[in-house]
Amino acid sequence: MGKIRVAVLFGGASSEHDISLKSATHIIQNIPRDKYDVICVGITKKGRWLYYPGDVSAIASGAWEKDPDCTSAVLSPDPIHRGLITIDSGKASFKKIDVVFPVLHGKNGEDGTVQGLLDMAKIPYVGCGLLASAACMDKAAAHTILEYNGVHMAKWKPVFQREINHLEEKCHKIAEELGYPLFIKPANAGSSIGVSRAENESQLIEGVKLAFIHDDKVIIEECITGRELETAVFGYDAPFASTVGEIVAGNVFYDFNAKYIQNDSKLTIPAEIPDEKIREIQEIAVKAYLAIECKGLSRVDFFLKPDGEIILNEINTMPGFTSISMYPKLMEYMGMSQQYLVDKLIEQAISDNKTC
Repeated sequence: MGKIRVAVLFGGASSEHDISLKSATHIIQNIPRDKYDVICVGITKKGRWLYYPGDVSAIASGAWEKDPDCTSAVLSPDPIHRGLITIDSGKASFKKIDVVFPVLHGKNGEDGTVQGLLDMAKIPYVGCGLLASAACMDKAAAHTILEYNGVHMAKWKPVFQREINHLEEKCHKIAEELGYPLFIKPANAGSSIGVSRAENESQLIEGVKLAFIHDDKVIIEECITGRELETAVFGYDAPFASTVGEIVAGNVFYDFNAKYIQNDSKLTIPAEIPDEKIREIQEIAVKAYLAIECKGLSRVDFFLKPDGEIILNEINTMPGFTSISMYPKLMEYMGMSQQYLVDKLIEQAISDNKTC
């Protein structure tokens, strides 16, 4: 029996392009080569798809794009093809794909767009489907679905680009209702990109304008004072949540720099909280995961308030997968080595597709 051909998608036309390169490098390095043949497909910041046959070590830095052996590539939506069409010097060739690992963070990859393409092509893929990917990416949609299902989240209000001419009035009204400090977030972005904290109306207005650079819909949330906790959820029909990890941010909040650039944020696994709180967080994480129809993997983020209340912050359907990322570290604590975890994520994607 031949090896399984897994295509790893990385990069993407997203503000999280560079993080995807780091995540993909880590994943590719941990794919068991005795079982899988790996096809690397990079997507540039402008959205161009390229088949990359070069060294994995060149991906994280972005040098892969300059490789002279890169060729234009198209993932065919036609289920007859079930694969990748590469185009070199006007000549097309075909590469069959058994499964895809879409290591894409943020827009145009983690938001259901690529998942929809793969659904049409009838190619199995790792992670959440179109609906869950889109709903978890859109923070307003996630709030609406999860709160309907009884999951406690921060109080929030949306602001739309079309309201820009009445922004001062809108921000004043929201601040009166939610109170300061407030957090401003693009509705569709991750890795804390475009997120800011406001202590007054001037900062709130500027924060909304900053968030509008990344999306035409913004959410404003009340500030939750509490410990930042995360759990990793894994599985399909019977998902389970890992133990709980804690983040002590090096900055005022756990922003992009604290996550990926600075080294002064501290990850503690397991979090130093009572066992009953760990169990409660695990139960809420699985409840939310099922309510929004996640599958494969997700990282679920929480706040634990001083009074013991647990507030779900967000669900990441394709969490960071670098050597310092919380998801693989949590799963490693649960006894799943990096290579075993990657193998099982691919295995269950193929198995789930067979049941459809």
